[in-house]
Amino acid sequence: MTTPVSQTNFANLHLVHRGKVRDLYEVEDHLLMVASDRISAFDVIMDDPIPNKGAILTKLSLFWFDYLKDIVPNHLITANVAEYPAACAPYREQLAGRSLLVKKAKPLPVECIVRGYLSGSFWQAYIKDPNVCGFALPAGMRESDKFPEPLFTPSTKAALGTHDENISLAEMEKIVGKEQTARIKDICVRLYVKAADYARSRGIIIADTKFELGVYNGEIILIDEVLTPDSSRFWPQDQYQPGAGQPSFDKQFLRDYLCTLDWGKNPPPPKLPQEIIEKTASRYREALVKITGGDI
Repeated sequence: MTTPVSQTNFANLHLVHRGKVRDLYEVEDHLLMVASDRISAFDVIMDDPIPNKGAILTKLSLFWFDYLKDIVPNHLITANVAEYPAACAPYREQLAGRSLLVKKAKPLPVECIVRGYLSGSFWQAYIKDPNVCGFALPAGMRESDKFPEPLFTPSTKAALGTHDENISLAEMEKIVGKEQTARIKDICVRLYVKAADYARSRGIIIADTKFELGVYNGEIILIDEVLTPDSSRFWPQDQYQPGAGQPSFDKQFLRDYLCTLDWGKNPPPPKLPQEIIEKTASRYREALVKITGGDI
């Protein structure tokens, strides 16, 4: 197993942002997006990285960018380090397999979430009231039940270390406008439906996922990562049993472990046992193999 990459520091490149997982550098007129092995849960970055995670996220994103490009353009220029600008040359070895050279788009000010199944924060809210964020959900649903139709459920974009909050479509319209909201919803639902149909053929249920969209030259495009275990709930189809939480190929395994601890879901994070690190890495890798048929 390779040495985990907790963060990158490329002295000759301009670091513009260090997110929960990705380090973003400005290179000429483009952005260099580097996926570290950091992992976050409940919007808190763990101190312990997950080996090979960045490479897995990158390979999955590349697969989905290609598979979904007929629905919406994306920000990818190249993932071939030999084609990167000359300033990146000293770091090619570190960049190989975990980086993308992308267009410099302006991210939308909202998170774009599509839910096919009742889980996570929507399940917690549903227990209290079937009307969740403006959605009148059917009565009597169980945890992990499939919705009649996929739901587009936006949320706020929280600052690092704070929590995103679900909002209604009406609230999103106040932020980006009615027409733009309708366009974004249409794109995201179509992306989810196509991806979910494919994943099902590979034995994976995509319970929900978060898309990042941005604007480039006046056009909406797909940016950041897409349909990875970081941004989605992946469930094994052959073990699906509604009425409870599901086993998963994503970081829900880590979240479940953290929920057994006396930890307030705020920094500083707890130390992760080696067993949890290895099992999390194994689940990410299994998702990659199932979806793409390839490995890292």
